[in-house]
Amino acid sequence: MIRLDGVTKRFGPLPVLRGIDLALAPGRVTAVVGPNASGKSTLIKCILGLASPDAGRIVLPDGRDVREPAARGAIGYMPQAARFPENLTGHEVLAMLDALRPEVAPDDTLLERFALAAQLHKPVRTLSGGTRQKLSAVVAFRYRPSLLVLDEPSAGLDPLATSIFKAAVLAARDAGTTVLLTSHVVSELETMADDVAFLLDGTIRFAGPVAALLARTGARSLEAALAQLMRAPADAIPDAALHHHHDEPTLRVVNGERR
Repeated sequence: MIRLDGVTKRFGPLPVLRGIDLALAPGRVTAVVGPNASGKSTLIKCILGLASPDAGRIVLPDGRDVREPAARGAIGYMPQAARFPENLTGHEVLAMLDALRPEVAPDDTLLERFALAAQLHKPVRTLSGGTRQKLSAVVAFRYRPSLLVLDEPSAGLDPLATSIFKAAVLAARDAGTTVLLTSHVVSELETMADDVAFLLDGTIRFAGPVAALLARTGARSLEAALAQLMRAPADAIPDAALHHHHDEPTLRVVNGERR
């Protein structure tokens, strides 16, 4: 699994992540959620190696620290807004990335399901936002990563493409891939997420199965359960504050401290 142990990050005097302990299980989709400025973006940047924690470690399934440059080849990343060299065609983008991963046979499954081949001869600057997002999804899945990080992945995708994409995520999960997902579309989380990690003020206030969150809050939907967590005072979150690692002892996380 992906393990975050005591991950802390400050920007100047501002603490953004306050001792994050979290385990992302293989073969499961974990949704990282929380209000604006809760630390989600910084957490993702640390997992991707784009920011270095001030303290703590992030370890990939093969045991390597994510800060090792070679470890990043195990990660597939789909940002909310993909940026590729504007002057290159889609074919040239894929060829450039394939050359950087010569040891991995590219997986064209998603490219074929999106019927994207007809668009790849065009410069990226001429592609629509939805087509760029499809290309971004193809890149994320192309090298069979052990960790998929999907940040608002369906933004700009039409309903058919969204359906194809969701099926690809669930197939990767079923094949044992660890998936980290962020989305403001709660209905999307409800259909894809197995687990939820809820961040508030740079700390994990709940981590565990969606079913456990619903049971502890008494909510009938994930949206209602998350709303309860967002409304609760920082020191008054009930049993939903129980922080679970799969098959590990239960921890209570309050104000960043394990009790």
